[in-house]
Amino acid sequence: MSASLCAVPDSISAGVSRQPSIHEVEARVKIHEWVNGQYRLLVLAAPAAVLDCAPGRFFHLLCPQTDRFKPYLRRPMSIYSYDRMKGELSFLYKVAGTGTGAMAELKPGESLNIVGPLGQGFEIRPEWRRPLLVARGVGLATLAPLAREFANLGRPLTAVCSARSPDLLMSTDLFRSCGAEVIAVTDTDGNSSVENLTALIEGLIRSRGIDAFFTCGSARLMRMLQEIGARHGIGGQVALEQHMACGIGMCQACVRPFRSESSAVNLRVCREGPVFDLQEVL
Repeated sequence: MSASLCAVPDSISAGVSRQPSIHEVEARVKIHEWVNGQYRLLVLAAPAAVLDCAPGRFFHLLCPQTDRFKPYLRRPMSIYSYDRMKGELSFLYKVAGTGTGAMAELKPGESLNIVGPLGQGFEIRPEWRRPLLVARGVGLATLAPLAREFANLGRPLTAVCSARSPDLLMSTDLFRSCGAEVIAVTDTDGNSSVENLTALIEGLIRSRGIDAFFTCGSARLMRMLQEIGARHGIGGQVALEQHMACGIGMCQACVRPFRSESSAVNLRVCREGPVFDLQEVL
């Protein structure tokens, strides 16, 4: 399945971030399976109206009510893959609480109410020729569509994938199928510390000519990339994870501060993001 994700020629224009129409639809569950002990893959049969997607955008999912779980609010979830030819929309998520616990009980053939696509996605600038993806945990799922986009554009890609243990590493096969050089680091192997990753990335800048950073899933990794980028004049973007209520910018629940030219400014992660300039995030 991973190999097929990079074969779909549905790339967006580099450097252009379009705002698609937002739809609420009932999508049928096609596949719902564990990929390891904590994460599940959910593949939906989705109508064409919601498949005008782009890397970095997300959907708001109405979690089902079950005997065990009674979630109230929708849950924001980043897009793992989208295939307009097959009419499929996929999410990779960690089962961690009430909402995802209820989602985990969905069975093939059942329906799930989704709203989207929402938010602002990644911008691929023409001058970014040698990108580096750095992510940990479920953040790797958010970067999967971006890896496919770089593959479609023919830009050499390096991906540093981090996890607590090797069995929890995700998306490595997908990144490789997109032609990426994959470097896996884990806590159990003792090579995932900020100190080790800083030395690793400094070496990649020298040997590979890395000129853009993309990350998601770890504030620690984001701060590290901010510091390295500032030293070398390397730009990039980060997809933020934030608690949300409405997902469309009305409730203000996901507001957080960002750097502006002269001071800090408060922005909504769901509306002005979830993807932001790497150096603007406080």
